[in-house]
Amino acid sequence: MDLLNTLVDKGLRRELPTREEALAVLATADDELLDVVAAAGKVRRQWFGRRVKLNYLVNLKSGLCPEDCSYCSQRLGSTAGILKYTWLKPDEASQAAAAGVAGGAKRVCLVASGRGPTDRDVDRVSRTIEAIKDQNDGVEVCACLGLLSAGQADKLRTAGADAYNHNLNTSEATYGEITTTHTYADRVDTVQQAQAAGLSACSGLIAGMGETDDDLVDVVYALRDLDPDSVPVNFLIPFEGTPLAKEWNLTPQRCLRILAMVRFVCPDVEVRIAGGREVHLRTMQPLALHLANSIFLGDYLTSEGQAGKTDLEMIADAGFEVEGTDTVTLPEHRADAPAAAGCGSHGDGGGGCGPCGSSDAAPTAAGEAAESDARTDLVAVRRRGAGTDLAPNA
Repeated sequence: MDLLNTLVDKGLRRELPTREEALAVLATADDELLDVVAAAGKVRRQWFGRRVKLNYLVNLKSGLCPEDCSYCSQRLGSTAGILKYTWLKPDEASQAAAAGVAGGAKRVCLVASGRGPTDRDVDRVSRTIEAIKDQNDGVEVCACLGLLSAGQADKLRTAGADAYNHNLNTSEATYGEITTTHTYADRVDTVQQAQAAGLSACSGLIAGMGETDDDLVDVVYALRDLDPDSVPVNFLIPFEGTPLAKEWNLTPQRCLRILAMVRFVCPDVEVRIAGGREVHLRTMQPLALHLANSIFLGDYLTSEGQAGKTDLEMIADAGFEVEGTDTVTLPEHRADAPAAAGCGSHGDGGGGCGPCGSSDAAPTAAGEAAESDARTDLVAVRRRGAGTDLAPNA
């Protein structure tokens, strides 16, 4: 296909595709899917070889969030039967993190529910970061604590945090339909605060909330402009007890097209398959490794993931290798760039958490899942690891 040849050439030069080209990737037929994966795979291998970075989530504080994000099992008003607990102590969090590191994780992601941290919370998380760094040589730590206030990103950086995650989630045009307690601009501001403090920015999206192709392209282009080093791609886990419980809009083929589009638009960025890969990609997960260079190991914040051992076997069987702590994830031109300056890849080829059942929701298109295809059997609430007495899945 001329389209794919063009996109490969642009990806190898770090040149931004046109919106029309990005939309065309999402519109490709299932018969063309392997061609799409192969093309995006060339771009992925150019910048990341066959390495897969493993990340491990530690939920520091679960549930009882005052925000109303429609996709979230921890939201205000959620009746999902998830674990609810207050802050883990630094030694408890460090012990949980050590399980992930022992399983091969290079980065530990510390997440806490809530609108954003108080200064006391930041001090608490800073002690946790220090404990993890003291006990695990070479591990990266990413904090995800919600909206940041002035000076908090600097404190986290001083404590040893390497990165900060705050996802845009969906397009600016539809953001108000999934969340009303904060704004899209609030999220952009937090990512920019993290970058200004010298933290590696991690910001991504959630697909499957009823959004249109235009919405998906809008948010990915907004991420490209924001220039994070890592872009996690989440696929909605439709928890019973949340407003989006009936949104089963994704097929494995659709998920692969979305990942390919993200790779073409963000060729030299760490693209991570995040929440929902087991639910929506299912047996097609190994193909997704040809598009993304990063995954979460084991469980997620409130849901269970694939067994950690199975993750490792999948990576090896697909011909990939786990990235070690002695390897820099990002290509040299990004790794050497000042943290707040971005990669400079937006010019002439030179140069890191949709509508909620509204009448504006996208109609079901060919290749998309119907509600009758809902796989609720694959949505399992996490009952092990952090906040429990059971061993973690890592």
